[in-house]
Amino acid sequence: MPRYRMTIEYDGRPYKGFQAQADLPTVQGSLERAARAFCGEDVRVNAAGRTDTGVHALGQVIHIDLEKDWRPEVVRNAINAHLVPEPIAILDCEIAVGDWHARFSATERRYLYRILNRESPPALDRGRVWHVRKPLDAQAMHAAAQTLIGHHDFTTFRDLACQAKSPMKTMDVARVRREGDEVVLEFASRSFLHRQVRSMTGTLAEVGVGRWQVEDVRSALEARDRTACGPVAPSDGLYLTGVSY
Repeated sequence: MPRYRMTIEYDGRPYKGFQAQADLPTVQGSLERAARAFCGEDVRVNAAGRTDTGVHALGQVIHIDLEKDWRPEVVRNAINAHLVPEPIAILDCEIAVGDWHARFSATERRYLYRILNRESPPALDRGRVWHVRKPLDAQAMHAAAQTLIGHHDFTTFRDLACQAKSPMKTMDVARVRREGDEVVLEFASRSFLHRQVRSMTGTLAEVGVGRWQVEDVRSALEARDRTACGPVAPSDGLYLTGVSY
């Protein structure tokens, strides 16, 4: 039974997250229906990251197991055809080697968060950016982000509903930069807690507008207390950009 490894992108706005839920639109549900329409099999989609409601992906990685040995390009094109008109696309497809698994073989997951930082609201990117009108100091946000790098207890930035066994995570990358009217945040780690990126982003934005100082972020992290977290950023601006194996 061949295993097909795929990289996909999607607009998260129409979906109640990635993970399949009965009677609710999800990315996994749409992919499984499209795969079933193609091959006639009950297919289960496994993913590197189970993104939340409204979160987008530019480089999500999934796999499916099929009974028949299809050429990868046939699988990609057929499932894409059955996905139309949904905002989900398979970018590439290949046969996985050995016991490779989209979720359990991942060594790093990368997220990007886009903040539109201007007075005027987004016309073309509505639902794809967080619109913040007050000027943000990206350099101060970047300095504060450096306090998050390393191996820490991220309880402060962990949603109360998070089911992870441990709050301990290692943050490999935490960067903030300005690109014109946008402030872009990048994070990389082997894995993340539920809503961790959005919690860190909302907290760093408090530094950007001047309500928090760099040391306040360090103190919040060290508090290991969810109530010490800043506001949680909306899902609109969050993208899963890539996964390493």
